[in-house]
Amino acid sequence: MSIERPGDWDGLREIGRIVALALHAMEREAAAGITTGDLDSIARGVLAAHGARSAPAMVYGFPRSVLISVNDEVVHGIPGPRRLRRGDVVKLDVTLEKDGYVADAARTVIIGGTDGIGARLAAAAERAFEAALRVAKVGTPVNHIGRAVDKEVRRAGFTVVRSLTGHGVGRTIHEEPSVPNYCNRWQKDVLTEGLVLTIEPIITAGGEAVCQGDDGWTLSTRDGSLAAHHEHTLVITAQGPVILTQHAAA
Repeated sequence: MSIERPGDWDGLREIGRIVALALHAMEREAAAGITTGDLDSIARGVLAAHGARSAPAMVYGFPRSVLISVNDEVVHGIPGPRRLRRGDVVKLDVTLEKDGYVADAARTVIIGGTDGIGARLAAAAERAFEAALRVAKVGTPVNHIGRAVDKEVRRAGFTVVRSLTGHGVGRTIHEEPSVPNYCNRWQKDVLTEGLVLTIEPIITAGGEAVCQGDDGWTLSTRDGSLAAHHEHTLVITAQGPVILTQHAAA
């Protein structure tokens, strides 16, 4: 969507705040021994307290409130009985709706430690997001975002999953434009003032190929390599990008 009136800012800031609260609540409790279903219940409590709804459940019939993917699972993991273990690379992905507005964010959490390849992968995804943010300006071609992401990811020795992209957002989960994580020459859109979109580097420690699991939702790396995901919803403005889903304390 593109922001057209002051009320749009209010609605987007509110849903962005709730997304950040849900992510913070799950990250705070993510530890060895907890199940991914437990984390989903924690997020569901935040949604209930703030009058928000799970957008993936609303739009696509996703069976839980949030998406949680572990280790080689890249995105769209279904929370359930799986217990987290020390060293797990956990992607927490939250997309919520309230009063007709939608925001989307994700972060990668390493269970019980901050070293090893998983931690380096998560840090690379975050740096790639920051590199993309620096070029997210009015008048910039959308594919410059992907160029910045891919350059940083390659510099770190990792790989972008080209089949998974950022996207416009604001009124539903997936809107135009598509925001690839590499410089796709077919992407001809230009960033305009008021445009609401996600930037979300999705990367692996191995190859870029992914495959869908038997549950019909979870996408995992074909070669079994670890994956990381870092995402925020932002608005393009004349003064620079405004992140709507910044880290928040409960």
